Amino acid sequence: MKNPEHRVQTTKRLLRSALTSLLAEKPLRSITVKELCARAQINRGTFYAHYADVYDLLSQIEAEMETEFYAALEPVLSSADNLTPPKATAKVFRCLEANADLCRATLGPHGDREFSARVIETGRKRCEESCKKHFPNASDRQIETYFTFITGGCIALMERWLKEDMAESSAVLADAAEQIMENGLGFLQ
Repeated sequence: MKNPEHRVQTTKRLLRSALTSLLAEKPLRSITVKELCARAQINRGTFYAHYADVYDLLSQIEAEMETEFYAALEPVLSSADNLTPPKATAKVFRCLEANADLCRATLGPHGDREFSARVIETGRKRCEESCKKHFPNASDRQIETYFTFITGGCIALMERWLKEDMAESSAVLADAAEQIMENGLGFLQ
C-alpha cells in the first residue's frame, strides 16, 4: 500500500499538470472543476478534499512557486561573499525550470499576469535592497535603473527559453545572463 502522503503529492501533481495544460487553452474563469478532474483523471471528491475551487488550486500552486523562487533568491540577498553571481542566478533559473509549466501558463495568453508581476516586483525590491549594501555609493535611482534593465532582460530570456522548450539547460541560460549582468556592473560603481 502506498504512503498516503505520496498519494496526496501525486494527486496535486496531476491537478497542477491538468490546470497548467488547460490554462494554455483558455482563461481560468472558463475552467470547471469537472473538466479539470477529467483531465487529471481523478474524481471531484478528491479535488474538493484539497481545494475549494480552481482559483484556490491556482493560488496554492502560485504560493508554492513563490516560496521556491524566494528561497532560490535568498543567497543573492544574503551577504555571503562565497556565492558567486553565476551560482546564485543558476539557482533562480533552476527554480524557473522546475516550474516551467506554471511559467508557461503565467506568461501565456490566459496566464495570471498579476502573479508574475507580483513575483518580479518582490524579487526586484529584495535584490535592490541587497544591492544597496554591496554598492553603497550607488544612488537609489541607479540601482532601480539597473534592476529594471536586468529584470526585463531576464524575463525576455526566460520567455524565449520557454518558447524554445528549454533547448538550453538552466545553467547555460544562467551563465549567459550572468555574463551580461557582470559586464554591466560598472554602472553601479
